[in-house]
Amino acid sequence: MTKTDTRDVKSTVSQIRRLERAGVEIVRLAVPDREAAAALKAIRTQVRVPIVADIHFDHRLALASIEAGVDGLRINPGNIGPKRKIAEVVRAARDRGGLPIRIGVNSGSLEKDLLARFGGASAEALSESAIRHIRILEDLDFFEIKVSIKASDIRRTLEACRLLARMTDCPFHAGITESGGLFAGSVKSSAGLALLLREGLVDTLRVSLTAPPEKEVEAGFLLLRDLGLRPPGVELVSCPACGRCEVDLAGIASAVSRRLACLKGPLKVAVMGCMVNGPGEAKEADIGLACGRGGGVIFRKGRILRKADGGRLLDAFVEAVQEAAAVTSSSERSVKAAGRPRPAKN
Repeated sequence: MTKTDTRDVKSTVSQIRRLERAGVEIVRLAVPDREAAAALKAIRTQVRVPIVADIHFDHRLALASIEAGVDGLRINPGNIGPKRKIAEVVRAARDRGGLPIRIGVNSGSLEKDLLARFGGASAEALSESAIRHIRILEDLDFFEIKVSIKASDIRRTLEACRLLARMTDCPFHAGITESGGLFAGSVKSSAGLALLLREGLVDTLRVSLTAPPEKEVEAGFLLLRDLGLRPPGVELVSCPACGRCEVDLAGIASAVSRRLACLKGPLKVAVMGCMVNGPGEAKEADIGLACGRGGGVIFRKGRILRKADGGRLLDAFVEAVQEAAAVTSSSERSVKAAGRPRPAKN
């Protein structure tokens, strides 16, 4: 989700373009008023990724967003007015070829009757709210629906999704809401999403962090990659360091990660803290660096290729990784070409 003021077209487009470069596949924008809704048209024409308008309370903002050319809506049907207003939104979405609507339910905005009935924002209350909103749209003969249930803790989110999955086959958008800052939020989100993914309760996801949105995308891609649900890309592994380490390993690993960010994989790259065990412990890496005082060694599949002194250590390693990536890419293209049918002769 963007974190700019949607009314500021220039800043919002700039942030979306950064997200596109990071690999995002859907972007959601807050639409708090008519000015924000009006800005969507200019934003839509300047970005490639599908955009979803996030609407609360005012169905006219949903109508204006559809008119501006968004690719989807996020609403709670129960909080945008009586049924006739919901029907207006559904009709406009249908006229756009069945523009999808995501129903968003979270623990901080449940209906008062459900809070009273279930004694708070329990998993049962969350799932009951979601199915209630789904039925509102289905009763209007609208089925281009996806749904999300989010709480700020893993247990409730998981249980609520399990309960709802027994009641509907709508696609699920998943996440742990208000999960926290970059470090704590990434850990909590990864733990929760891994459980949801394992049970087949995720169709799209967001890692919600109090951090730049690019970091949300990065965390999401790393999670999917590590679970084998995305192409591997460049995977950086590094040791935790110990008393044998004589370098700033964290700084070196960070610099390597930054300089390889635009490199395509699949490639497993290791950065190790000592030359004693480094090549052996990381022998499964396609290419690795084992650091020592004054320099280090570059190795491939556990076999030492060459040494590099401290002044050239980082540059030499990055060059070696780029060479390895080029070889891997060339091999992949050869394999794909070999698998293509030959063109028919005239």
